[in-house]
Amino acid sequence: MSDDENLSIYDEIEIEDMTFDEALQMYHYPCPCGDRFQIQLDDLRDEEDIAVCPSCSLMIRVIFDLDDLPKPPPSGDSGSQIPIAA
Repeated sequence: MSDDENLSIYDEIEIEDMTFDEALQMYHYPCPCGDRFQIQLDDLRDEEDIAVCPSCSLMIRVIFDLDDLPKPPPSGDSGSQIPIAA
């Protein structure tokens, strides 16, 4: 990821220090602005390691091992939609 050299990273955080939201499939970590950094599980599986805060310009690098990420749920039908109650 050559673009990472141009990023201003606030901190590097171990994934074990982050909170996983199973419903949203997203990791969170508190941001100094009062909001929280967030990164999707699918982004981590795609080897993206930058979590962003939606309220400010800060970013953190997430330190993780792909083998330690939660396993995706087994799916019988690929591409099938799952109904969600709104």
